[in-house]
Amino acid sequence: MSEILEKPEVQKMYIDARGPRFSASITTLVLALALVTQNKWVLVAQGLIFLIGATRGPQFTPYGLLFKKFIKPRLKKEAPTEDVRPPKFAQAVGFAFALVGAIGAFTGATTVFTVAVGFALAAAFLNAAFNYCLGCEMYLLIVRFTSK
Repeated sequence: MSEILEKPEVQKMYIDARGPRFSASITTLVLALALVTQNKWVLVAQGLIFLIGATRGPQFTPYGLLFKKFIKPRLKKEAPTEDVRPPKFAQAVGFAFALVGAIGAFTGATTVFTVAVGFALAAAFLNAAFNYCLGCEMYLLIVRFTSK
């Protein structure tokens, strides 16, 4: 992954790679709650968290701050780090799905809500359960194809 992201003119910021997986675990629970209850306000709250992650970085979301304050100090191993750009992109994709789902919910298009939340839930679950960040992989493919 690092060879794809190497650009000397871009200042790199690194985050603890375990944080996004922790956040994805909470996101999975929140999105499952939104889907099961069909609660548009739960989705709006998660959408705001995605927006923070997309604009400032996942380390600044409430989930990232919980990880930093309570989880990270209890972990023994040295923290693996990763470039923040792919997780920020993944947060933006999550925000897009949350936005579409919220629009669907507020306009009465419950199928749009259900499908959008379902896709976001599937992506969050992949990251939480298997450490496979779908949005991060999308980012890397886009960088690979646009840098040629």
